[in-house]
Amino acid sequence: MDIIIKSFNRPYYLDRCLKSILQNVKGNYKIKIIDDGTPQKYLDKIANSYDVEIIPTINYTQKSKNIEEGKENNGFVIPTESWRKAVENSSDYFLITEDDVWFTEIVNVDELINQMISNDIHLIKLGILGIYSDDKFAEIKTLSSEIESTYPLKTFTSNQFIMDLFMFNKFKFFTFLYKLGLVDNQTKRKYWILNSILMGLYKKDYWLYMWKDSVNLLDEKIQLRNAGVWFGKHKFNKNIVSRTKQEKMKTTFKSSASGHYHDYDLHLSIDKVNHILNEAWLKNDFDAMQNYPKDFSDDYIKIFLEQENHPDAQYEEWFIWAEQFRKQYRNLGAQVD
Repeated sequence: MDIIIKSFNRPYYLDRCLKSILQNVKGNYKIKIIDDGTPQKYLDKIANSYDVEIIPTINYTQKSKNIEEGKENNGFVIPTESWRKAVENSSDYFLITEDDVWFTEIVNVDELINQMISNDIHLIKLGILGIYSDDKFAEIKTLSSEIESTYPLKTFTSNQFIMDLFMFNKFKFFTFLYKLGLVDNQTKRKYWILNSILMGLYKKDYWLYMWKDSVNLLDEKIQLRNAGVWFGKHKFNKNIVSRTKQEKMKTTFKSSASGHYHDYDLHLSIDKVNHILNEAWLKNDFDAMQNYPKDFSDDYIKIFLEQENHPDAQYEEWFIWAEQFRKQYRNLGAQVD
């Protein structure tokens, strides 16, 4: 089985991700890192430490050059074609995650895949950020001691044309349904039951269908639309999406690959913060497993930012930024350290 890790310029998190895999993942697997611009000196350290295949994306050379020259990359331009190619060349069932995600519990991927085959599961989520409040949108059913199905209830499905109108409100279609009382502001959250960006063990055909129309730009509505169409075609399969009863993975709420995603109008360069931590990690001063299985502590990050004392990466500004980030996900019901 393939473990595919999407990576961009945070080797200190990638190192944590890889260490956690070796510590927790049992079964037969190989690791592929799809990297979108991490400077080569950092990747060399990773390659010398782990048995992994590192695959550069189409835009790797330019993005890496921009980082080394201190130029900003457009965080909304994502390498979907490179991800898609990696998945097309992957095992029939595969895990896809990102560099800032790590395993916290033991998981046997061989056993999970066997359960996926026997129960016709297209996606097993190994983590849901603690957002159990969305269970009200689903029928939860135990499949084994390890996993349970999460079948979306009262979820509108149709062909791609109609789902396009619905998801993007073309011709005011969603507005019309809203006025009729058939949908509300919570309706589209149901479709996230069908998707996992960070922590999904997928049947390859399903992932490829969800991402078939995404071309290098971040627009999650496209995946949700396609997931809705796929669900409509398989709606008699009550096990189509499942999850582990115990969450196996965590992610960070205090770091980002780019400041574009979480811009809170502060005097802070996320690129500079990452550069400082990357360099400390390269020199073996930064412990990739500090505070594990929780995220790096704020006080630990404070040490490196205060040592560097860069005007664009002051700890006080970073802490405000991180608190805004954490608040954003707490409001969604996520369990945030």
